[in-house]
Amino acid sequence: MRAAPDNLGHTYQVADRLLAIEIQLRQMNCWQSEPLAAEKYLSREPFCLDTMSFEQWLQFVLLARLKQLVEDDQPLPTVSGVAPMAEEHYRSGPGQALIRELAALDELLGAKPG
Repeated sequence: MRAAPDNLGHTYQVADRLLAIEIQLRQMNCWQSEPLAAEKYLSREPFCLDTMSFEQWLQFVLLARLKQLVEDDQPLPTVSGVAPMAEEHYRSGPGQALIRELAALDELLGAKPG
């Protein structure tokens, strides 16, 4: 199923934002080249807090899932609230640029395409 033309620009914007978040994680030296063990995904906690670091959750859960939806032309979520979790995680210091990127993603996913 291909995205409707009016939704295509929105999808491209989301893809750009996902790349910007990845870049921030890489600049913070938080990007992992090795995949996580399967049991890390068996969490029952929000953001997999009991099995992953916040940065691992961003990389292996949030970004991976959203990238897959974009690549498969599937509907994107219409609600996102990741930035408040990032604000809690990075109360001060490093992570402020990442928080801004996540807030932009939250806003973009909450916006109506077109």
